[in-house]
Amino acid sequence: MDQKMIGSFLKELRKEKNITQEQLADKLGVSGRTVSRWETGNNMPDISILVEIAELFDVSIPEIINAERKNEKMNDEIKTVAQSMSDYATTEKENLLKEVRKLSTIGFISLILYMILDITKIGAGNGAVEAITSYFRTLVFVVTLLMPAVTTGLIYKFKRKKEIGIPKKIGFAIALIVAMAVAFFIKRVVLGG
Repeated sequence: MDQKMIGSFLKELRKEKNITQEQLADKLGVSGRTVSRWETGNNMPDISILVEIAELFDVSIPEIINAERKNEKMNDEIKTVAQSMSDYATTEKENLLKEVRKLSTIGFISLILYMILDITKIGAGNGAVEAITSYFRTLVFVVTLLMPAVTTGLIYKFKRKKEIGIPKKIGFAIALIVAMAVAFFIKRVVLGG
């Protein structure tokens, strides 16, 4: 698959329709810069957008990927498969966004609670309150460490390992303990806190 050829093909299709990059971007709900990156071969459209591009330019997805027009129209089976793939990709993105929102909310609330407890010195000298303050501080580090693991999909690869045979709740507890240990290490050793 040659991204440069695909980009040139997309540019050719756009010019055949006599539309600008900005007009195409508006139709597809992306930025003009994104269309420009596609046409230069620096980026590729998501599978969900490929379906829209194929319909807009009346070509098949294989034609786009092969960067050459064929005489036959996109048949219904290919279109259905492409739409299913698009729906799947959209669902995956939505699920990832939900996970990121959850982690962000936990991290933000932990940060606010830590700041309130630390700045106001509520319960100074009280071991329980100091432990809670320390917990929220550590939780901020844990969320910060988990965010890249979630956004890159690394955490899901770990979750999918069925051969480990660890129940889900125990696996989550182990992941939380490891994340807290790493956060503690970073806080104590690296940051000197």
